[in-house]
Amino acid sequence: MQDLLPRLMEYVRSQPWALMPEKLAMLADVIAFRSAGGRLTRDEIVARIGERAKHEPLAFFDHESGEALEIGPSAAALQGRPAASVIAVLGVLGIISQRAAAVDDMSGPGGTSTERLTARFRAVRDDAAVKAIVLDIDSPGGGVYGIQELAAEILASRGTKPVVAVANSLAASAAYWLASAADQVSVTPSGVVGSIGVYAAHEDVSGLLEKEGVKVTLISSGKYKTEGNPFQPLSEDALAYMQSEVDRYKDVFVGAVAKGRGVPRSKVESDFGQGRTMGAEASLGAGMVDRIETLDAAISRIAGRKGNAQPVAAVAPERSYAAENQAAAARARMRMR
Repeated sequence: MQDLLPRLMEYVRSQPWALMPEKLAMLADVIAFRSAGGRLTRDEIVARIGERAKHEPLAFFDHESGEALEIGPSAAALQGRPAASVIAVLGVLGIISQRAAAVDDMSGPGGTSTERLTARFRAVRDDAAVKAIVLDIDSPGGGVYGIQELAAEILASRGTKPVVAVANSLAASAAYWLASAADQVSVTPSGVVGSIGVYAAHEDVSGLLEKEGVKVTLISSGKYKTEGNPFQPLSEDALAYMQSEVDRYKDVFVGAVAKGRGVPRSKVESDFGQGRTMGAEASLGAGMVDRIETLDAAISRIAGRKGNAQPVAAVAPERSYAAENQAAAARARMRMR
């Protein structure tokens, strides 16, 4: 584990993040503490970062009754089930990242691997027993790597079977990027969504090294090979390049949300929080979500079950989808009835 710590810190510094800044700061804090030989109890980790999510990353519910099925957290367990008889619920929990196992082990509260989530999504999307898919999201976001591809795959699956994203109770940054690709987006009454934006971090340890009497000399080939290294202050050229990369990913992010929600880019830029998260009522009013409802209510609604588990707000007015999405969106809405 000790050998892994420097690589984890480099991982934190080396990519742009679509993640709530305070969560990345907490993760970096834990990694730095462990790098210095410190150890935290489970309770101390929870106090810093939060509790590990308890629900399975994949669960199944009967499409007619909405009741949980005792068939295990595996798509293979659906073998023999009637066609279109199951609602699959995929957990999108904690920090989202490519190859997230190491960060998961370090961070304590759990995380979601884009590779694993993609594999699970494909399995249930292509399984004839699954009538609809629910993304159960409780995530502050994550790294940008892999998010664009997964969101595009969710969006391209429109018209295959309904996909409903539920912010239960946090879908921030990269997590909202994924949610916006679903046919419908819900948020719990106490939940928040948004935090649309991208940032990168640079750590300058040159002052600390100077105090310790340490001087680092980098021998490199290539004009920009050591650009952005932590042993020197960030140069103007390096800062400009990092800014351009952050802007590039943010433009992709905004474009994906605009396409997924069927609104102009300008509306995402002006009305979708401008980097802040938004509460349930505000996000419904802005068009970021379609309903305010609990996860149980969403499952009940998809199953067509009447009873106490009902949305606590009416469906938002129909969005004006872009022309290329109108047919797929209409098919999806018909399937949801």
